Order: sequence, then C-alpha cells, then structure tokens
Amino acid sequence: VQLVESGGGSVQAGGSLRLSCTASGYTGNCMGWFRQAPGKEREGVATIDHTGSKSYADSVKGRFTISKDNAKNTLYLQMNSLTPEDTAIYYCVAADRNYYSDYALYARPDEFNYWGQGTQVTVS
Repeated sequence: VQLVESGGGSVQAGGSLRLSCTASGYTGNCMGWFRQAPGKEREGVATIDHTGSKSYADSVKGRFTISKDNAKNTLYLQMNSLTPEDTAIYYCVAADRNYYSDYALYARPDEFNYWGQGTQVTVS
C-alpha cells in the first residue's frame, strides 16, 4: 500500500488549498487526514469511514471538507478560510480495520496501518 499526498504549499490567511491523497493497493474503507504542527502532537483533522460518515476536528469544522473518489482511489481535503494555526505537515492515513469516523478521528497513530509521507501547509 502506498499513500501519496499532493497539494500542500504556502497561502495567505483566508486562502484555500486542496490536498489530494492517491492510494495504491489499499482496499479498506477508513481514511483520513492528520496533521502535526511544530512542537505539537499529531492530531486528527478529518476522517471518513465505510458508511461514508465524516468527522472533523472542532478547529476545522465548517472550513474543511473531506471527500473520497473511489473510482480514482483518491482522498481529498478541501481547506478554506485558512489561518496561521492550520500551519502543519498534513498526513494522509488509512486503516485496514473499519473504524467509524468519529473513533478514527481520535485514534492513536499506530491504529492506522498506512501513512503518507506528509505535505507541508504554511499559512501566513
């Protein structure tokens, strides 16, 4: 299994970015986005499960949208109204187990079998 993220970059506060994660060889149904800011612990941002249910961290609700294109095996994270507090490395994650999205959002990092290499998002 390989997860490859793209779409990170630098943007001014109030701007938007869309992250993409192409999953190769993955047949599961629990995916999401985590992020890690300098000096902070890794945290769940948004997850989507096998029922299509989505969960979001309180800090991004109403601004970020997670979606998945099964035909393209691609996961997306649309990020709007970005603030400097969103600056972090964003990781695409996937699990073999069918966690529900609300559980996955707060799961330990080791509960996800697969991680992308991360993509930097910088908001100034």
